[in-house]
Order: sequence, then C-alpha cells, then structure tokens
Amino acid sequence: MAPFPLIAPYDRGLLDVGDGNRIHWETSGNPDGKPVVCVHGGPGGGGSRNSRKGFDPEKFRIIQFDQRGCGESEPNIADPAVSLEHNTTHHLIADLERLREHLGVEKWMLYGGSWGPTLMLAYAERHPERVSEIVLIAAFTSTPDEVDWLYRGVGRLLPREWEAFRAGVPEAERDGDLLSAYSRLLGSPDRAVQLKAAHDWCAWEDAVIAHETKGSPGQYSAGSERDLITLARMCAHYYGHHAWLGESEILDAVHRLHGIPAVFIQGRLDLSVPLRAAWNLVRAWPSAELVVIDDSGHTGSPAMAEAVHRAISRFTPA
Repeated sequence: MAPFPLIAPYDRGLLDVGDGNRIHWETSGNPDGKPVVCVHGGPGGGGSRNSRKGFDPEKFRIIQFDQRGCGESEPNIADPAVSLEHNTTHHLIADLERLREHLGVEKWMLYGGSWGPTLMLAYAERHPERVSEIVLIAAFTSTPDEVDWLYRGVGRLLPREWEAFRAGVPEAERDGDLLSAYSRLLGSPDRAVQLKAAHDWCAWEDAVIAHETKGSPGQYSAGSERDLITLARMCAHYYGHHAWLGESEILDAVHRLHGIPAVFIQGRLDLSVPLRAAWNLVRAWPSAELVVIDDSGHTGSPAMAEAVHRAISRFTPA
C-alpha cells in the first residue's frame, strides 16, 4: 500500500527539558485521534518527518520529536562547546515523559527503528502504564554484545572497511577503545578534526549496509556536515556507554511489558542488527510477535514496508 500523504503539522514547539536543552516536537493528523509517538534512530539522527506517512492522519494523532542535542532541538551537539554530560538514555526517558505530559497524552503507541527501540523499550519498562502498543523495526538494544559486533565483530566480514574505520583514530589507540577515541575526535574544537572523524564514522556505517540494494545504502554519509557530526558524536557517546543500561537490563525487565502488544520487524540480511536480540525478547514476551523479512537488511525493502504497514494497521482504530 502507498504511504499516506506528507501532511503539515498542526502544532509544534520547543519544550524546555532542563539542563539548557529544548526538544523540538510537532503533531500532525487528527488532534482527537489515537496518540502515536515516533522515536527516531541514531541516536542523533533526528526525527525524519517522513515517518508520519505510515499513519492514517484521520485516525492517529502523530507525535514526532528530535531527541535532545540533535535535529531541530537546541542546542545541537555538532557544536563541540555543547556538553554531553546531560545527554543519556535516562535523560531521554525523562524527556519523553515530559513531552507526554506537555501534550496531555494519557497513553500512547510507540513506533520506531534501529536505536529507537533501545529508548522505546527502556521507556516502556519504566512507564508500562503509559504504553498501548509498540512497533519496533530493526531493533537495536545497545547491549555490550551488540555494540561490540557493530563496531568490531562485523569487521570480519568487511576487513578492508573495518581497517579504514580503525585507522581513523591515532595509531596508539587502534587496539583499544575505538568508540572513546572517536568520541574525543568528534568533540574536538578543531572543525577539520571533527569533520574527518564524522566522515570516517559514517563511511563505516555505510559499509555495513552497502549490500542492501532494496533499501538505502549510503544513507549515513548523505547528510549535511552538521548532521554527520551530530550523528557520529551521539553514536560514539551513547554506544561507548552501552546506553547507560545494564548488560541485559532490557531483557531482564521485559516481564514489565507483558500484556502490551508488540510487533518486531527484522530483516534477515541485517548485518548491523542481527536477529538475536529481537528473538530473545520475543521469546520472553508473550504478547510480542516477531516478523522476519528474508530480503531485507537494516534499511528495509518493499516487503519490510508492507510488514510495517500491516503492523500499524493492526493497531489502527476502526
């Protein structure tokens, strides 16, 4: 099915969430419709306005926002003077709650992919009474195992590209913590140093999805210089700390989500986010379902788009 038209928002604003941060939000569709909040990937990717096209604007109140430090939220962390001290998963969970309260939403559906599911699941486990349903696409949960695979392990399949990624940090740090080394470079006051590190980071991310001809290969390097720096700096910061979550915290607390309907949609060809995390969560979550798309990687395919549409339709009001 073709997506719904890209309608204009009927309301928008900047919400003060403390620590000098204001998050950008906008709402579209039916003000009296079923609330759904779109949680973007990255972290640091900003909320694509296109995600609202998946929802019937007559039946949903579609809420989109940019997580603190990225997109149209202020200040943007592409500026190295902007501290990351108050930018953690726990801050983002609090931001989501503050946004829900600001918009007068009692309970909402959660929708998002990639990094988004880390935040969605951590939020839902903290506030299960505020969640009606969840749709998760290419779910990354930021465990040490997943992070190590994405920034080291998958290099076994892409040795040339991984060596280039590794060569982006000073020689003395190449056998150590690459994410910390990149974090320092991406926070440099020297714009040239920042930008080179961002390009090197995004070139690696693109290498991992380069085979996804039915999706969007090359999407990470396609943004503006500011967007590249924001994305890379945020990713290095969050994944370098494993999203400030315990090693298996999301899986261990999944019992709090029992009774909340959920659909995981995962591409079998996704090198960056293998199936195992979603598989383990669904096995421990009786009201969750896993849909595996054989021809899709991380960035989707027509078959994945159809599966997402079916999942949303399942939760669309009559």
